[in-house]
Amino acid sequence: MLMEHIKQISTTNKLLFFIAVPLALYVLKTLSFIFIPLVAAALIALLFLPTLRYLYKQGIPKWLSVIIVSTFICLLLFIVFLVFRVSVQELRMVDSAYWIQILDNINQILTPFIKILSIDLLPDEDNIRALLHSSAFTDMIPQKLGKLLQAAKSGATMILMSVFFLILLLAGTINVQKVMEQTIFKRRIPSMRAFATLEKSIVKFIIVKFLISLATGVAFGLTCMFFDINFPIFWGFLAFILNFVQMVGSIVVTVVLSLFALAQLDPCATVAMFIFILIAIQIVFGSVLEPIFMGKTFSINTITILVMLMLWGYIWGVLGMILSVPITVVVKTTLEQFPQTKYLALIMS
Repeated sequence: MLMEHIKQISTTNKLLFFIAVPLALYVLKTLSFIFIPLVAAALIALLFLPTLRYLYKQGIPKWLSVIIVSTFICLLLFIVFLVFRVSVQELRMVDSAYWIQILDNINQILTPFIKILSIDLLPDEDNIRALLHSSAFTDMIPQKLGKLLQAAKSGATMILMSVFFLILLLAGTINVQKVMEQTIFKRRIPSMRAFATLEKSIVKFIIVKFLISLATGVAFGLTCMFFDINFPIFWGFLAFILNFVQMVGSIVVTVVLSLFALAQLDPCATVAMFIFILIAIQIVFGSVLEPIFMGKTFSINTITILVMLMLWGYIWGVLGMILSVPITVVVKTTLEQFPQTKYLALIMS
């Protein structure tokens, strides 16, 4: 009787688990305007917690330590803004003749696509205008504009909430380790051990990802300068930003820049060499150096990354894709702390 009762409890727990997981994902999707800023702020706070602890040991008051770290974060954001501003100014400095040449080249590239889509050209109408005037494109514009305005409004709200959560986390008002102790581990020592492992993993991931993305952006910019592709700063900045989207971002920036090179350069061996170098940069930095620097801390297989990328992309969109890998690291580290779930962590490795 006792064994049957234990089996019934085990079955009930499994059923509750399969019910709870979809419900939790639904709540995360519905309340994304709260959870996205909270997760982003938690990751940034984890990155600077070692610095805060060092300042505490030097006898610097807590409030002053928080101000110092916050000032440093603002300085980093200001530098990113300056690079973005320079890249935008780079786009505005080009004369109209250059854009006319680019549009002519794009018209030539679009010719086979216009034929495939069976779009009829009106008199004195080029391929770009025909594509813009097509019903498929015109029907899409109002929807996209509405979504774009909504995304801008939501983005501003999330930035302000992220700053608010970040200040609370840095000041210690929200203690992540205590939350883990009370909700997941129920014991102090295991929660402290897990938090230390988690902090080390996240800090290492963010630092390595930042440096790899920075190196990728610089390499893209220098490649554009070598091949005389316009806007090298802009393309380098775009490669730096999109490289934070694991796997997908690097592909997107390579494809977009390759298409731009086709529109600017004559379709010959030079374009092929340019595209080959872009792909080589992505392979060297993304597929060789990044896994080496991550080491065992980032021992997550490609299938797991793809699944989590699609899952969090569906739940939180592009921001979810950026946060998917750090969240996966958190999940894997947590699963490793329990004997019952260690096999799941091994599957993810």
